[in-house]
Amino acid sequence: MATTIANLTTKADGSMEGVFATLRVNAPITLIPNTNKSREDAPDYRIVNKRTGFEIGAGWHRISQRSGEEYLSVKLEAPEIGVIFGNLAPAPGGEENKKVILWNNPQ
Repeated sequence: MATTIANLTTKADGSMEGVFATLRVNAPITLIPNTNKSREDAPDYRIVNKRTGFEIGAGWHRISQRSGEEYLSVKLEAPEIGVIFGNLAPAPGGEENKKVILWNNPQ
């Protein structure tokens, strides 16, 4: 079962802003498009904690092997949480500019 760990709103410039929340963390975050990728495997997005300005993660465009559709795979990392992998998905309610990051427990 997937768990929502972030609620985001897409901005006109392609960035996304919202809140990353777990039992230990409640942080405002921004996903910023990485328009100056230095390598092909560099992240497509940088994830920044808006309070501190520190980069806490990244996101990569991927293609689903099952459906063939593109999605955004994210990795968040901080001492309080360790490493968390998730995927960006449309938020419930159907609003085009609303997104969530879903975490799937690897166990």
